[in-house]
Amino acid sequence: MKQKNNSIYLMSAVGLMAALVFASSYISINIPTILGVSRIHFGNAFCLLSGLLLGGVPGGLAAGIGSCFFDLTNPLYISSAPFTFVFKFMLAWVAGRISHGGGHKAENRSRNLTASICGALTYALLYVSKNFLEDTLFLKTEMETALIDAGQKGITSLVNAAIAVILATILWPMIRSAIRRTPLAEKLGLL
Repeated sequence: MKQKNNSIYLMSAVGLMAALVFASSYISINIPTILGVSRIHFGNAFCLLSGLLLGGVPGGLAAGIGSCFFDLTNPLYISSAPFTFVFKFMLAWVAGRISHGGGHKAENRSRNLTASICGALTYALLYVSKNFLEDTLFLKTEMETALIDAGQKGITSLVNAAIAVILATILWPMIRSAIRRTPLAEKLGLL
């Protein structure tokens, strides 16, 4: 019965983090690119926090679900929602696997920083690669134009990654400290 109760707490935590990812994705600045729009937003920081808090798969689910729902509510991004789910899942999964790897529970600051950087760079690489392939293979865009678009989106993605890593690194100790004072820490295995 205890395992079932802990599963309910974990599902609730995944839902809560998905909601935070969804809501924080609305805090953004649109950046026009040669073939569309890219955004600087706070959603990626909460994707990283999902991975740090919940670990690989649960953190990935929270990040993927929250980001996918955001895309589904915006006509500009609705067609990319499946990709977003996978890419944001990978962002949080990488961060969670590194920060929780080897028996760690995301308590080491430098390990968490490394995890956040690796997760954010994973997402940036997936996002830019997908857009480049879409531009060249499906939209039949000239190579030069596709490279310019990839460069612009790459720069925006790296700025997004830096902001996400900084925010996650600053917020994580405060969130962890607050959660440790609640029964939720034991239920999620954070102690």
